[in-house]
Amino acid sequence: MNKIAIIGAGSMAEAFISGILENELIDRKNVWVTNHSNKERLNSLRERYGVSSTYDLNVLFDGADIVMLAMKPKDAATAIQAIREQLTEHMLVVSVLAGVSISTIETLARKPLSIVRSMPNTSAAVGKSATAVAMNQRVTNEQVEITRNLFGTVGLTTFVEEKQLDAVTGLSGSGPAYIYYLIEAMEKSAVEVGLEKEMASELIVQTLLGAAEMVKKSSKSSTQLRKEVTSPGGTTEAGIKVLEENGVQQAFISCIKAATAQSKKMGTALRSQLETADQPS
Repeated sequence: MNKIAIIGAGSMAEAFISGILENELIDRKNVWVTNHSNKERLNSLRERYGVSSTYDLNVLFDGADIVMLAMKPKDAATAIQAIREQLTEHMLVVSVLAGVSISTIETLARKPLSIVRSMPNTSAAVGKSATAVAMNQRVTNEQVEITRNLFGTVGLTTFVEEKQLDAVTGLSGSGPAYIYYLIEAMEKSAVEVGLEKEMASELIVQTLLGAAEMVKKSSKSSTQLRKEVTSPGGTTEAGIKVLEENGVQQAFISCIKAATAQSKKMGTALRSQLETADQPS
């Protein structure tokens, strides 16, 4: 990787800038970023990370072998229209745009490109994203390795078929919010049973970290691990019984299915919107 040009300067772009520099994947002077018009945001990123920014597309793309699309998905048509002349076949185009398919990017670019489409989540901000990545057939073996290294700077990377990305969105893309929702419930219950909020929050976070590490490192299934904690007649059994009576597990299953269906629906609508916006007036 010689130079990366990032189009868009939001939180996800910043997560990648931070990850790239922390992991010394590329020299900061070769990390370039731009956005539509928010100069204050670009100044902030320059000051915080020492990266480069410009609105001159010739300067931005000169020598760039990686182009990251990190604008808002609804702005993809306008942004790709603006840069399509600078995009070349040797570049690897990396998209973190939710719901924007590889074929839509190809249609908007109006030329054959090596394209990687990804679904990171907000935990990229702390280097703990669970990211799924799909790519088209033009991506070379060298570019696959570059992709692996790039997304490795913000967490775990899994390569999937593009058709699986809606399911990934419903599971891990939206997943942090489900966990935050669970934490909210645990915090409320802790207060109701007489614990101080700050102390309860520390206990809850450590409990979740410990449980996640057990699932990660143990050869046992999550079901086995749960059963080992659940002694007959004990406190855990009493709690699990209430969860089962209230259909909590099925609610989570339905939640992920609903999010997956919504991802498909939004992707279809967004594709139609973007390709319509790209038509000559």
